[in-house]
Formats: sequence, structure tokens, C-alpha cells
Amino acid sequence: MDRIALITILLALKKPANTILLLVVVISVILSVLSYRLTVGSPASSTTTTPITAPIPTQPPSPTVTPTMIPKKSVAPTPLILPPEDPAQIQGLDAGTFNRADRDYPGISWFRTGYPTCGWGNLKGQTLTNTIQYYHSKGIRVLFVVCQSRNINSIDWNGIAHSHPDAVQCGNEEMKQDPSVAFLYMPPAQFADFYDRCERAIHAINPKTPTLVGSLDPHVAGPDYQLMMGQVNYLNQMQHTMNTTLKRGSWNWHAQALGLIDSWYNGYNGANNLAGVFDFWAQQFNVDVNGGQLGKHLWVVEGTACYKGCGIDGTDPATVAIVHILALISNAETSLRAHVPYFHFSGRDIQQPGDYAPIGVLNLNGRAKGLRQDHSIGAYSLTLTCANNKHVTVTTQLQVLVRLYDRCALPPDYATILSN
Repeated sequence: MDRIALITILLALKKPANTILLLVVVISVILSVLSYRLTVGSPASSTTTTPITAPIPTQPPSPTVTPTMIPKKSVAPTPLILPPEDPAQIQGLDAGTFNRADRDYPGISWFRTGYPTCGWGNLKGQTLTNTIQYYHSKGIRVLFVVCQSRNINSIDWNGIAHSHPDAVQCGNEEMKQDPSVAFLYMPPAQFADFYDRCERAIHAINPKTPTLVGSLDPHVAGPDYQLMMGQVNYLNQMQHTMNTTLKRGSWNWHAQALGLIDSWYNGYNGANNLAGVFDFWAQQFNVDVNGGQLGKHLWVVEGTACYKGCGIDGTDPATVAIVHILALISNAETSLRAHVPYFHFSGRDIQQPGDYAPIGVLNLNGRAKGLRQDHSIGAYSLTLTCANNKHVTVTTQLQVLVRLYDRCALPPDYATILSN
């Protein structure tokens, strides 16, 4: 600033109004400079601008959707089915319709039991299924008997098939012409219809399940030859109906397995009717009785001793006891030699109206019987030779039956021991 300008300012300041105006101008200039420096002259880093963001609206919570539960279908448990067994290995007894008979007959691996059409018990529906499944869980197989009925539709064939029996006997003594049990007999054509229905139902579920063609009522080989030929004629008539009326085409009873009942005093005084019956049917099936093939065609579904009406003094307890134990042994050994399935009849003694049949290996109350049932347990004993030359002593009928099924050998003089 030059000298003249400075003097001019000083002169102006001497006037009050001019002084005030000048101060306002100076202060305005100073403030403008300071404002400019604060805005422009500061470092960029110190003037970072905070962005202004719009508020994010809070969304209302989505409603929770409860999933629709689809009910699961209950899956039936897989049934326990035992594999088929070689006929030569099938040995058992008739266990009646008692539940859990394995507790009464330890050592027996096959039980024969029946449908209510056989006159007793309630083995049908779920009860039947549960019973067979229980036995299968114990390794025990079942031969199930469906006795003939005039009303075929009254039988729950599907339920029987789905219970998975190991073998089925379709009919029982259907040829028997006895006025006292007239309900048993069924004409050949009618029985063909019954058997056809039975076999088809069982094989629809398991084609490998043996389905026996009823059971042949007992006859004496030799003297009853014509009566046994009558059984052959019955089967021929049945076969004709199967292939004509029922349209089976090539069904042949010679390719089937028949049930057989034998009741005689086998083993007593050298008798062996069962062996004679085997010879007769081996000829009909054209097989060698000792060749191991007969068991494919014949099952002894009831093997028992005759205690009356066959020349035995049924009033003498000793004679009945001897006949019973000798027949039990003889029948088992004869069937084992021929490789034929065998079922002892019966598991327990049987009480009938006006008659007591002492034919079981247990008494009427399910208790063990001595080898000679007219004596207490232990009065008679036998020592058998089993596998690995092991010697086993038995004192009850069930014990000796189990050991025979195990292929143990009796002492040579067993008949003398038991007869004395």
C-alpha cells in the first residue's frame, strides 16, 4: 500500500462514522477469508462425507407353515420262513392245538396241528399266523392239516397260505366209509374240488410248500388188499375230475404226496404192518421201497399203536403198554429206513366219550410217561448208542422218540427188556 493511500485511510478514521464503516468492511473481509480456507484449504481426508441412507423398512415375519403330515402305512413285519427240508429229515409228532408245544416236546423239530374244521382248536387268522411264526422262531416246522368241509368257502384259504405253514395236509381220511364217522367221507369228485382249492391257495404264496393229498385211512397190508386197491380207484376218479371238470389237464396223483395213517401193533410179536403198507404203495408209485424215493410220495401223518379191535387185549394195562412202546419204536425205525416222513400220533393221550386212548408220549395232563406206561418213570430204561459212539440212557417215551429221530441205535435186546 503506497503512502498516499495510507494517509487517506488515517484521515478517514478520524471521522466516527467512517471509522465504523471501515471496521465492518475489514471484519467482513477477514471472515470471508477464514471461511474460504476452512472450506477449501483443509486436507481431503478430513472432510469424508457420511452417506445418507434411506431407512430399510422392517418386513413383518412370514407366517410359519406347518407341514402336512402324510400318514405312513404300517408295514407288516417280514414273516420268518424256514427253508424246505429233505423228506428223509422230517420226523415229528401230532402236537394238537396247544400253544407253544415246544415246551412240552423238547427235541422235536416238526409239529402236526390243524384247522378248526378238524373239530377242535382256534388256529385261524392272526392266531394261526402268530403260532406258526412262534414255532419258526424256535426252528420248528409245521405240518398243517385242513380237514375237508362241505362248505369250501367257509375256509380262510388266503389266511392259511399267508401263515406260511411248512407243509399242508389237504383233507383227512376222506375215503373212510365208517358209519360212526360218516362225516369224514367225501366222494372223489367233491374231494378233487376241495384239494384243488387247497393246493392252489397254498402254492399261490409258496409253490414249494408240500400239499399232501389228504390221508389214507389205516388198513392191514395183505388181508385188506382189495380195500387198498379201492383207495387207488378213489385216487383215479379224483384224478379224472381234476383233469376234466377242474381243467388241470395233466394232474396225476402218482406225481403227488399222499398222507398215510397206520394203526397196528407193529413190533409186537414180530408184526410190522407199516412195512407192508410201504411195499404196497411203493409198487403203485413204481419206486424201490429201499431206494430213498418213497418219501417224495408218502408221508406217515399218523403212526400209532392199535389198542383195541385188532386182537389186542385192551383191558390188560401191561399188554397195552408193551404194544404202545414197541409200536412207537418200530414205526419210527421203519420210516427212517424207508426215508419217509413220520409223525407219531399222538403227543398226548386222548380222552374220548366213553374211552381213554393211551397213545401219547405224554399223559392227558401233559406229563411225561415212562417207557412202560403201566410203570413209573425209571422202572424201565434203555441205553442207546448215538453219534460219536456216545451212550445215552432214556427212561421216558419222549426221550426215546427224540433219540430215534437223532438216529441213535437201540440195544439189540430192547424188545425183550421192554416186554419183561
